[in-house]
Amino acid sequence: MMGDLETQLRAASLRVTRPRMAVLAALHEHPHVDTDTVIALVRADHPTVSHQAVYDVLRALTDAGLIRRIQPAGATARYETRVADNHHHIVCRSCGAIADVECVTGHAPCLTASDDHGFVVDEAEVVFWGICPACSKGSEGSE
Repeated sequence: MMGDLETQLRAASLRVTRPRMAVLAALHEHPHVDTDTVIALVRADHPTVSHQAVYDVLRALTDAGLIRRIQPAGATARYETRVADNHHHIVCRSCGAIADVECVTGHAPCLTASDDHGFVVDEAEVVFWGICPACSKGSEGSE
């Protein structure tokens, strides 16, 4: 996997650095995590990497299109490495768990605006909200 990560960085014209490699690896293994979680994951293997370095790496990787920043309403920003498609997300109202959802219909942008106001639409962001299976099980006994 490390070779693939190096290739991704070089293809995006980014230098291969330990912090960049560590952040990419963490996000490949743990999609939809917030910044604090990324910092903890990176520092588990690289304790000298600063908070600011992780913030800078997240920004650089997002700008380069190697990761995607998502921020459902009322939630902290999360990051994922799945960027090559126009997938959507489902969020648990109780615990905040996030899962990927394939395009709702057809190909990107997966939806058609009722009035595009002359825009050329190439992406639609949809967030589904509900209660995840783990939280649903926990609430069954409380009714």
